[in-house]
Amino acid sequence: MATEEFPDSLAVVLAGVQRMIRRRLREGSPVPPLRGAQIELLRLVAARPGIRVSDAAKELFLAGNSVSTLVNQLGRAGYLLRETDPEDRRSARLLPTPAAEARLSEWESRRRALLREQVEHLSDEDRAALMAALPALRGLAENLHDGGARAEAVRAEAAGGVGTGGRRAEGT
Repeated sequence: MATEEFPDSLAVVLAGVQRMIRRRLREGSPVPPLRGAQIELLRLVAARPGIRVSDAAKELFLAGNSVSTLVNQLGRAGYLLRETDPEDRRSARLLPTPAAEARLSEWESRRRALLREQVEHLSDEDRAALMAALPALRGLAENLHDGGARAEAVRAEAAGGVGTGGRRAEGT
């Protein structure tokens, strides 16, 4: 494979793996499935209870109105509580419900089992190659995350110091 083709091939493979994980997890889900962005928001709120909607949007690189839509959907489903921030009454803080925590725990358990099973089907050489690639993939994820933060800062500076809200690129 030519070096210039590698980034595109990597993106296709990573997106395909993520898509297949979501698809396989949806197959066994006894309740209506949650979309990827809904799961990401629930995982963030469970990890950081009380996070503000605006901070969740920044963390997930989504527009604030997109996160508000997700919050409304997840609130109606009984997975998120939205409370007024006592420090800034204009802001809302997000809290997971016990139902969200149970759903996430079940989802994480099924995801771990799925990946453990699939990795066991690989050859020893392929497992070793994937383990060796983990640090590089973590570095790529950090670069993408930091790059998004840098791009947001550049946009904010260009707009006179006002942030525009990052948007996640389609297919990621």
